[in-house]
Amino acid sequence: MALSPRLRHTLTLFSARDCVVCHRVRLILAAKGVSYDLIPVDPANPPDDLLLVNPDYRSLPTLVERDLVLYAASVVGEYLDERYPHPPLMPVEPLARARLRLAMLRIEHEWVPHVQAIQHGNKSQMDTGRKRLKELLTASLPVFKASKFYLNQEMSLADCAVAPIIYRLPALGVLLSKECKPIEDYGMRIFSNPGFQRSLTTEEKHLREL
Repeated sequence: MALSPRLRHTLTLFSARDCVVCHRVRLILAAKGVSYDLIPVDPANPPDDLLLVNPDYRSLPTLVERDLVLYAASVVGEYLDERYPHPPLMPVEPLARARLRLAMLRIEHEWVPHVQAIQHGNKSQMDTGRKRLKELLTASLPVFKASKFYLNQEMSLADCAVAPIIYRLPALGVLLSKECKPIEDYGMRIFSNPGFQRSLTTEEKHLREL
């Protein structure tokens, strides 16, 4: 199989149509104002081009820029922030950067699996996922109260990981209590941004009525 010519000349993102991890990368690209070629993928039936560029993992998201192929949202996100430095999505101070990296690691390993269980699991897994995700969000309430963005006064890579989860809560059937209104307020500040709207696929636009 020959690689499609467009992958040799453009920044290309292979992304599922409704995936919290893929949405994270699309939000970073939108925040940077970077033009790219989006290839929507059905994970159950990946296209030949994805099999060619990422044959070992066939994972989503996968980013291709000429001869460079990157996968795993955390790796792709940090590459994009360095490759397209304006606006920066990580603070300058090493301590603040380390705190945000740890926060993103927790989100990736603790929050995202519950989102995926709700979306793709059986009834028991879905119920457990909703319960645990609600508990994790409620426990993080002080973080949402402390600043305009997640652990930072400016939008960062951490917000690009958090916001897609908050955006999906109604569709996931995760109903937060009234005390968690700061979390919803946080989300609405980001959802109303034109960049966030650009990050949405057609399928994701129907997940929440703003």
